[in-house]
Amino acid sequence: MYLQLGWRNIWRNPRRTTVIVTAVVIGVWSMIFLGALMRGVADQMVRNGIATLTGHIQIHQMGYRSDPVIENSIEAPETAEHALTGLLPPNARWTARVRVNGVVSNARHSDGITFVGIDPAREAEVSFVKPAIVEGRYLAEKDEYGIVIGQALAEKFETQIGRKLVVMSQDTNEEIASRAFRIVGIFRAEMEAIETQFVFVTLPAAQQMLSLHQGISEISILLPSREQGDRVAESLRKAMPAELEVHTWQQLLPMVTAVLTMYDSFIFLWFLVVFVAMAFGIVNTTLMAVFERVREFGLLKALGMEPRAIVLEVLTESFFILAIGMMLGNGLGFLTTHILFRKGIDLSALSAGLEFVGMARVIFPIVLSKDIITANLVVFLLGLLVSLYPAIRAARFTPVEAMAHT
Repeated sequence: MYLQLGWRNIWRNPRRTTVIVTAVVIGVWSMIFLGALMRGVADQMVRNGIATLTGHIQIHQMGYRSDPVIENSIEAPETAEHALTGLLPPNARWTARVRVNGVVSNARHSDGITFVGIDPAREAEVSFVKPAIVEGRYLAEKDEYGIVIGQALAEKFETQIGRKLVVMSQDTNEEIASRAFRIVGIFRAEMEAIETQFVFVTLPAAQQMLSLHQGISEISILLPSREQGDRVAESLRKAMPAELEVHTWQQLLPMVTAVLTMYDSFIFLWFLVVFVAMAFGIVNTTLMAVFERVREFGLLKALGMEPRAIVLEVLTESFFILAIGMMLGNGLGFLTTHILFRKGIDLSALSAGLEFVGMARVIFPIVLSKDIITANLVVFLLGLLVSLYPAIRAARFTPVEAMAHT
């Protein structure tokens, strides 16, 4: 009976019902869409950070992270590499690198860069470099004098494929080492800062230039899932020599980790803000409906209906309004994110400002089930809660007051 009466009552004034349902739809849609957008931003930050030479786990010589100089290189990486064979899960990938600060120059320009020596075959499975090549080619194993640079650096230096760049850095003898490399490839990264920061040569070329012999700066590991990071890292710490340190991506990317923690709280706060705005409309509309039906409620009480039954009747009407709004809002939210997920939201025009906070140029919204459940629970439960006030007001009308109401 309550369901039948509630359904009929909400359509006694279709215009008013449509207005409040629209408010609920907009509220639920904004929760889902903006929540998905923020999750997409956070996920892109994590993906970019992991792909940009970080990986899920890294192994360094003790002290390297606080002072990344060539003296803190891993001189004998064989022990660490042997331990990886038995401890990494299936489908995990790893690569060794030389990474030092340096200076790159040509006849017109010079600038500070991060000089990275890579194993081309292994690096292609771990980081962004090979898929990011937009001009020329990727490094080959025998590229003794080949170098890959970023598009922004090429534009800044007014150079192109086939031209030479001179790289200088300090070697293990504490002397300045330099070598001329020929540009064989140009890459484009998600963030322009990456394009100006990193230059890549083969691992043997970097080791020879810096007199490192077989030494390396780091081992980067890419796991099948980033959720495995803590467990695998703990196993590696037990197996590695005492002079080596093992760090997860959360430790290597503290800013990104802080943003992820902040987003969880911010999304929930956003849900509450949207609901508060929506709640005023729900309360106002329900109160209007109650005061328009004062004589009706008085008559129901005169016929013997108990106050709790009247409260239940008003709440049933709110239930239908919230249910319709939630279904339409969820549908609109899923449709919007599905359309945008295919191509993403291109924010290239704002790339300079976005890079300041570590955001990518293209954002792909991500819908998480926990956000959907939280948004709908907030709307439904708190929506019924705020509807209690008009419902209690309706239940307090006496038959005499109702009959006298005009």
